[in-house]
Amino acid sequence: MYQDKTLVCKGCEQEFVFTTGEQEFYAEKGFENEPGRCKDCRDSRKKSARRPREMHSGVCAECGQEAKVPFQPTDDRPIYCSDCFANRA
Repeated sequence: MYQDKTLVCKGCEQEFVFTTGEQEFYAEKGFENEPGRCKDCRDSRKKSARRPREMHSGVCAECGQEAKVPFQPTDDRPIYCSDCFANRA
């Protein structure tokens, strides 16, 4: 039913393929418009739209090393460095 289509990206003006699988996905989700940008340009726009996370420093409750977390640490809850946090799972 679907066939690969070659489209031109609005961002970089390069050609990209809108595959049959992508077309099926778009139809399944009810999207009516074809993509206007290639995957690289879509990813780049998503990244630039996000504001950077503000990281806060604290002391890891398990190993005592510095831990950077995306929230303001409080005394009522322990924080963990990324290594200790991964080992807790």
